[in-house]
Amino acid sequence: MTLAFEAPRIQEVVGSLSRKMLINGEWVDAASGSTFDSVNPATEEVLASVAHGQAEDADRAVRAARAAFEDGSAWRKMPHGQRGRIIHKLGDLILDHLEEFALLESLDNGKPFAVAKAADVPLAADMFHYMSGWTTKIEGSTLPISAHDPDAYLGFTLREPVGVAAQIIPWNFPLLMAAWKVAPALAAGCTIVLKPAEQTPLSALLLGELAMQAGLPPGVLNIVTGFGDAGAALAAHPDVDKVAFTGSTEVGKQIVQAAAGNLKKVTLELGGKSPNVVYADADIEKAIAGSANAIFFNQGECCVAGSRLYVEESVYDQVVEGVAEQARNIKVGNGLDESTMMGPLVSSEQFDRVTGYISSGRDEGANIIGGERVGDKGYFVAPTILTGTREEMKAVQEEIFGPVVAAAPFNADRDILPTANNTNFGLGAGVFTRDIGKAYRTARRLRAGTVWVNTWNVFDATLPFGGYKESGWGREMGQAVFNNYMETKTVITDLS
Repeated sequence: MTLAFEAPRIQEVVGSLSRKMLINGEWVDAASGSTFDSVNPATEEVLASVAHGQAEDADRAVRAARAAFEDGSAWRKMPHGQRGRIIHKLGDLILDHLEEFALLESLDNGKPFAVAKAADVPLAADMFHYMSGWTTKIEGSTLPISAHDPDAYLGFTLREPVGVAAQIIPWNFPLLMAAWKVAPALAAGCTIVLKPAEQTPLSALLLGELAMQAGLPPGVLNIVTGFGDAGAALAAHPDVDKVAFTGSTEVGKQIVQAAAGNLKKVTLELGGKSPNVVYADADIEKAIAGSANAIFFNQGECCVAGSRLYVEESVYDQVVEGVAEQARNIKVGNGLDESTMMGPLVSSEQFDRVTGYISSGRDEGANIIGGERVGDKGYFVAPTILTGTREEMKAVQEEIFGPVVAAAPFNADRDILPTANNTNFGLGAGVFTRDIGKAYRTARRLRAGTVWVNTWNVFDATLPFGGYKESGWGREMGQAVFNNYMETKTVITDLS
């Protein structure tokens, strides 16, 4: 095994991090003094002990964020260009620490170091760079009120930050999900309490250190490490103005209930069970590669994973065998091994969940290709294809969040789209075809927030991302996410 980093370098990077929480510009212990362990899912060894924030710590962080927001000279009243430069500098610092972030993502999450270095970290920096430009695009409007005497009344609008934002992020793309939340909130002039997932807190702590180096005033970005109880306290806190959450649909519903107390603004990016439709006229090699990427990228721990594969009958066997061959060629192993293509699942709980769904598929009559445990240490599962599936199967209906795809053929004379849309989710979808008209018609009818045509897993900071139905409320990225952190105020003036 050829490691991208040797043990001394790993210890240097992990050891350099504060294991405390960031509140009001200072690294502090949890009020209880307790800690929890962050575990390497490839080795099951403890990486670090991190402050175990709870409700009292969430309250401290919210109070710091509120004080920073109300201090008009510190952040929201800062000249927009200056605020933008600080945000852009934070993006630069992320790139300056590219390898450290990629190492932390691989150690904490399990994903291949090479993937984190090529995708996760640059995309996170790109989000800060892109959103930094929006600070100077905050516009209002002025106009006479035509329904009354236009010489006597003038109306104008102001765009103002929402206030204190609580942001709760998942473990599958720890740094990138933090960037998707933090960058637009900062650009709008909000202050933030960030709660990273307990499985993957380390990259958020490094982000906090760099945010202070970039020049963020104390209290603008606060980071509380902990479990679900800390997130619940933030969602219910009466002094939080907005909650942004990425995670499971089940927890998203709990967030909505908790936020109802003071009717916080809520945006949710939740689960998915994305359909991938392959027509017989597709470029079959491209469809095979794209379908494999759709489900096996990031160990299948993607909310938009193409976990339901529908293939036209005449090419079904060819496509399924092609995807199976791709799966067999995926090197599963430690993310720091330079030859690894797919790392472990993030935790023992996730390992049990994914293998449970594989067993469920077998019990309900599906044929299993792959699906075995890899090695005797770490949470490794081989890429898995279920064939002979039926729509009512648990593994077809429920989100697995692992490298497991359910494949089924469809007849060319039967409209596949009602079946493709037969899910409570609507986050992502895909279509493979050479017919541009068919591609357009299919994309229009698929009930999903993002539809890929002849590709998958392509994202850009400029393009909104989010879901239909139980896949969430609102959008990430693009102008859409910036607007989520802004309020519009109307002012009417009597000029007489």
